[in-house]
Amino acid sequence: METRPVVLIEADGLYKAFGTTRAVDGVSLSVRAGEAFGLVGPDGAGKTTTLRLLVGALRADRGRVAVNGFDLASQVDQARTGIGYLAQRFSLYGDLTVVENLRFFGQVRGLSDAAVERRARELLDFVGLGGFEARRADRLSGGMKQKLGLACALIHEPRVLLLDEPTGGVDPVTRQDFWQLLIRVLGRGTAVIVTTPYMDEAARCHRIGFMAGGRVLVEGAPRELTHRLAGLVLELGAEPRNRARAIASQDPDVLDVQTFGDRLHLRVRAAAGVLERLPLALSAQGIVVERLRPVAPQLEDVFIALLQEHNRAAEAGLQ
Repeated sequence: METRPVVLIEADGLYKAFGTTRAVDGVSLSVRAGEAFGLVGPDGAGKTTTLRLLVGALRADRGRVAVNGFDLASQVDQARTGIGYLAQRFSLYGDLTVVENLRFFGQVRGLSDAAVERRARELLDFVGLGGFEARRADRLSGGMKQKLGLACALIHEPRVLLLDEPTGGVDPVTRQDFWQLLIRVLGRGTAVIVTTPYMDEAARCHRIGFMAGGRVLVEGAPRELTHRLAGLVLELGAEPRNRARAIASQDPDVLDVQTFGDRLHLRVRAAAGVLERLPLALSAQGIVVERLRPVAPQLEDVFIALLQEHNRAAEAGLQ
């Protein structure tokens, strides 16, 4: 008999306003055990406020949150016991050592001294900070601070982990190391919600929610989301690129042009006409066309398209 995955995080119709600003506007989501859910959106989209509502740091004006089956409003202590939270500006105690920080957060979470020591040893090995127990937190590198922050969030063995841009400001190698740790956390059945500005990180999630204006515009698996633009993204390599971009933007079937490395991505209504017309238009202006071909859409393409649709609707007063 097939068993259904356990839902560990469930939010329904969350709404939070600050004055006249609707920071979170009707957000609903659910995350299962062993699942990573990525929240992606521009600054001010409502991602951080959503996490703060889910952890109980803010009280929603409307809506409901359940964590591990406990209602966050009426069973707050039971719900919070199962949550690990790493804020965007997580503050370690710089004058405490690595192990002293772990002990402090363990004691705050109500662990016994013996449990704290056991978990500290486990987590130091898990995050790769073994041997740095006596180093003061303010003398750690940025990446090591992020790993210590993760260890502190996991000290009480939560089933739910909420991470607000956990790899911001660290180098690509450290980001990769951090995500390898998250993969191991997921393998233990933890439900993870992570906000990130990096599309390569979002692509690692089982599901993604694109946020703007306090709303989740669309959610789904990365492959499902990119399929929305299948056949509607062309890659253009041409020089000089700026002139090529200007001419491509004038084609009636080109909806948007974005720079991707040394190439341009064209989002189109239909590909056939653009593939026929554009090389001739570019060549007529003395532009060398290296390639013009359909390519698989990237999450960046989807994100930009959704954001532009949202902005147009907002300007038209439809949001």
